[in-house]
Amino acid sequence: MLIEFNVTNYLSIREQTTLSLVKAKSEELKSTNTFVPEAPVTPELLRSSALYGANAAGKSNFIKALQFMRGLVIRSAKESQAGEKLAVTTFLLDETSKKKPSEFEVTFVSQGVRYQYGFAVTQERIIEEWLLAYPKGRPQRWIERAYDEKSQAYVWGKMEKLSGQKQLWQAATRSNALFLSTAIQLNNQQLTPVFEWFSSTLHVAGIGAWSPRFSIKLCENIETRNKIISFLKGADVDIDDIQLEKERFNKENLPDDMPDEFKKQIEEEFGDKPIVNVKTGHSLTSGKKVLFDIADESDGTQKIFALAGPWIDTLKNGYVLVIDELHDNLHPLMVKFLINLFHCRETNPKNAQLIITTHDTSILNQEMFRRDQIWFCEKDKEQSSKLYPLTDFSPRKGVENLERGYLAGRYGALPYLKNVKMAMGC
Repeated sequence: MLIEFNVTNYLSIREQTTLSLVKAKSEELKSTNTFVPEAPVTPELLRSSALYGANAAGKSNFIKALQFMRGLVIRSAKESQAGEKLAVTTFLLDETSKKKPSEFEVTFVSQGVRYQYGFAVTQERIIEEWLLAYPKGRPQRWIERAYDEKSQAYVWGKMEKLSGQKQLWQAATRSNALFLSTAIQLNNQQLTPVFEWFSSTLHVAGIGAWSPRFSIKLCENIETRNKIISFLKGADVDIDDIQLEKERFNKENLPDDMPDEFKKQIEEEFGDKPIVNVKTGHSLTSGKKVLFDIADESDGTQKIFALAGPWIDTLKNGYVLVIDELHDNLHPLMVKFLINLFHCRETNPKNAQLIITTHDTSILNQEMFRRDQIWFCEKDKEQSSKLYPLTDFSPRKGVENLERGYLAGRYGALPYLKNVKMAMGC
C-alpha cells in the first residue's frame, strides 16, 4: 500500500512535489474510503485519490515519474550496461535545474512493514540512494549510498541492520544501477519485500496503456473468465459470454504495402506464438447466441474489457493501481462504478488503492470522495508543475459543491482560454 510519493526536478516538475494518501483528521466516508494498515507506526490511509488539472499541466508527468522510479528499480541491475546513460529528463526551463539530479522517494507498506525508499539520479549515475525500514516501529537504515564528487567514488553508510554480503553487493553495484536492484539480483532475501512492492504491487499505466492481454489471459481459465463476464455485466456491458479463438501467425496475412522491416519485427515477435482472437457473445430474444469480434465492440466496451483483468486482479490482491485519464472513452457513471469498487469493503477486502488523473468533474463531489482525496495540478509562471490538495482551500464538509467551485476557478488548475479571435489574430 502506498503512503506517499515525492518527486523533484523531473520533466515539468521542478520543486519537490508530493502526493499523500494519508487520511486527514476529518471522519467523512471513513468506513468506505479509508482503512487502517496492519503495520507499526503507519497512519490511516485512503483507498483512492483523484488528480485534476488542465491539459499539459503536468498530471501525466507525475504518473511518468512514478513509472520511471518503478522501471529503474526493476531493470537497472539486469538490463543496463556499464557506462550506459539513464533515461531521466530534468526540468529543462531552468539552467540551474539542468545541472541538478532528479529525485524520487516513496513511502509504502509491504508485508506488514513500513519502508521509505528513494534515490537521486542523473543521466550519468545514481547520486544518492537510501532505504529506511520500520519493522518494529523505529527506523532502521538499510541502505545509505552517496556519490562523492571529490573522490569520484561512493561513500557507504554502516547499514548495520542489513544482513548478508554487503561488501560483495556494494562492489557489484554499477554507477548507473541501484544497490537495491543489484542486491536482489545477487539473491538478497531481506530486501525482497521492498523490490516486490515495485515489481508486483505497484501497477502504473499511461493514457490508453492498458492492453487487453491480461484480461485475455484470465479468460483462458473458466473460473476467472466467469469473473470477467460478471465484471462486464456489473458495468452494464451487454456481453453474456467470451470465447477465445487461437490461430497460428501467418506472415502472408500482413498487408503487401507494409515495409519489410516492420514485417520482420512482427514475425520475430509473433512467429512462434498463437494469435488469440476474442469473441464476445450476445444473446438474442430467441435465446440464440451471436458472436462478435472484440474489435467490433465500442471503444468504451473494449476499454472496460481491457480494464476488467487488472481491476479484478488489483482488488483480489490488494495492489496499488495508477491510471492516467481513466475517463477516456468511458461514461461518467462507468467511472463512478469503477472507483466505487475500491470504496466498497466487500469488493476491496485487501485495501487495494487507486490513483487516477481525470477531467471528469461529475465525480468531483463529497458523496464520492473525501476532501483529502482530491488533488490539483497546475503550472506556475515559470512553467513548473505544482501539485496541491483540495484541503488547502478548507471547503465546507458536506456542504460545498466541489464541482461548481472547481469549474468556477476557486481551486485553480483550470485552462486559461483566450478569446479565439484574439488568439487567431482576427
